[in-house]
Amino acid sequence: MSTLPRRVLARMLDHDPFSQWLGIDPVEVGSGRCVLRMTVRREMCNGFAIAHGGITYSIADSCLAFASNSHGIQAMSIETSISHTRPVKEGDVLTAVAEEKSLRRSIGVYHITVTDQHGEQVALFKGTVFRTGKPWFPDEPLPSAP
Repeated sequence: MSTLPRRVLARMLDHDPFSQWLGIDPVEVGSGRCVLRMTVRREMCNGFAIAHGGITYSIADSCLAFASNSHGIQAMSIETSISHTRPVKEGDVLTAVAEEKSLRRSIGVYHITVTDQHGEQVALFKGTVFRTGKPWFPDEPLPSAP
């Protein structure tokens, strides 16, 4: 298996202080796929004692970023949406799983499911990315386009 997705994730995460602040733990990354995990902390909760919606959005968005860049071509989101399906509380352990649904030369579409430590779905996220054509590692051969 190629190490390219892991190398891209490591480079991105190393330069991503927000994902670091979230406490994101990369569980798995592969071509067009990513799994992340994080624990919800007190300072991530709102006045209703539930996680701010931006927290589940953020782990899903980071999962989108890592999955969509895993092919070695720089990609950035151009449209995202989320549905929050269950409340998230302090101490919950969230897992985000990104799956590539469509990949073309310039556009990729991903679905991300966020679950809690009990396997209960807490959010559904969809992201569309623009693939810039710029390689993450310019000194290496450009990966072939789909």
